[in-house]
Amino acid sequence: MRKGAKAAIVGSVFAVMVGGAGYGTYNMVNALSGDEGGGAADGGPATVKRSGPPSGSEVKDTAARFFAAWEKGEAATAASYTNNAQKAEPLLTSYGQAAHITGVKITPGAATGDTVPFTVRATVSHEGVSEPLTYQSRLTVVRGLTTGRALVDWQPSVVHPRLTNMDDTLVTGESAAPAIEAVDRDGRVLTKEKYPSLGPILDELRAAYGDKAGGTAGVELAIRHATPDTADTPLLTLTEGKAGRLPTTLDADVQAAAEKAVRKYSQSSVVAVKPSTGEVLAVANHRTDAWNAAFLGQAAPGSTMKIISAATLIDNGLTTANGPAPCPDEAISESQTFHNIKDLAPNDDATLAWSFARSCNTAFVKFADEVRVDSLTKEAQDRFGLGRDNWKTGIPSFDGSVPASGGPDTAANLIGQGQVQMNPLNMASVTATAMTGVFRQPVIVPQTLDDRELARARGLEAGTVRQLRSMMNRTATSGTAQGVMSGLTGRIGAKTGSAEVDGKTKSNSWFTGYRDDIAAAAMTEDGGHGVDAAGPVVAAVLRAGG
Repeated sequence: MRKGAKAAIVGSVFAVMVGGAGYGTYNMVNALSGDEGGGAADGGPATVKRSGPPSGSEVKDTAARFFAAWEKGEAATAASYTNNAQKAEPLLTSYGQAAHITGVKITPGAATGDTVPFTVRATVSHEGVSEPLTYQSRLTVVRGLTTGRALVDWQPSVVHPRLTNMDDTLVTGESAAPAIEAVDRDGRVLTKEKYPSLGPILDELRAAYGDKAGGTAGVELAIRHATPDTADTPLLTLTEGKAGRLPTTLDADVQAAAEKAVRKYSQSSVVAVKPSTGEVLAVANHRTDAWNAAFLGQAAPGSTMKIISAATLIDNGLTTANGPAPCPDEAISESQTFHNIKDLAPNDDATLAWSFARSCNTAFVKFADEVRVDSLTKEAQDRFGLGRDNWKTGIPSFDGSVPASGGPDTAANLIGQGQVQMNPLNMASVTATAMTGVFRQPVIVPQTLDDRELARARGLEAGTVRQLRSMMNRTATSGTAQGVMSGLTGRIGAKTGSAEVDGKTKSNSWFTGYRDDIAAAAMTEDGGHGVDAAGPVVAAVLRAGG
């Protein structure tokens, strides 16, 4: 199972395919390859094309035929009972061949509408070693669009619940990398059992550093991901290897707080860093797709971007924290009209500090005609170390993107919309840089482990840092973040954000803040305003790190 190429540690952009969610009601969505793959679920072509949701008997019969073929290892036949045989057959073939899974016994549960839950019991064998395999999954039966046949709606998760990408496969053999025993900054062992959202991250650390940590490979059943530079996901160990000890920068206490905080909000991610060193103290995700969006996400950061925008205005001599930044009801740039959050009264005498603390969009938009098209891009790259695709955190990461896009995007970028793309890792780093004036590229494993070259940037002038910290403190103590940050002692600062998403009625919730020597940022999809979801997550993490 060893891969030919070493897992990349340089941050990179990942395009992830998520195998769709289960269908609770009748759905006739079919894969691009068509709804038929050969064979006939009903014994032959129907003389009359049926329509409407599959009947209870059709659901039961189709599932039974699919299960019977799967149990026999007849991949092509089983695939013919699905609406995407082209994708189903290779995975079902790998199940019996590359994965060496035999003795398959499938026990269906009671159907709920068109959905059938089931339990799989089988044996995984490799070179004389065997281990039992048991897990639960579910399938949904839909009406084929072309012939009206009842078919299994094909999702990789039908074969195993942890399969999400259509092109992922199952393999059994020597592990791609020796196992690791990851430990936090104080030597405490970090496991996916105790810290569930670390699972994908520990897999990436194993892929990148397993060979360096001194362990030996074992034999395992694993998911081989189609996405480039993505570590295998172990499912079952047949022969234990020797785990090598791998030091990380994580803090078990902060990690525990981060895990607990994100569990309260679906589709949430958070990262905490130590501003004085750039070390990542915690990374947690609560997502249905088990994806490390905290490091790999790419989304508009909303008004948290105003930290960089304010620095741009200050560094380009356009205004200061106590200088003018009027906040009208609306502002127009390149024929596009921008508005503020509801209930924010206009203020023609507003300073930049006032508009920053109250998250006034129009105040920043009004500067769109005064900044150059690439001013924000240069500030992000040269001062904050973003957007150069050169971070080497220890695992794959997206390093932010602030393109020099003109037209109405110049204004939109200033308020964290437009073409700007960030994730919690990026915004935690931005906050750390704003707080200290020094860009320290985030790392999750010590640089001394492999002497990799870290990204560099100029950082900020002392005067800019003083103004940013003053504005972030004002936001935390009397601005939009006051309620969330209430009760936190020490040196504190924050910035709220909400980012509109096309096609969605609810904004993504963003929040970033610092307390003494810890900075954190979080994002919750469809979470609303910054203080509604992401804010409480960050506050909980900052509280634990104090």
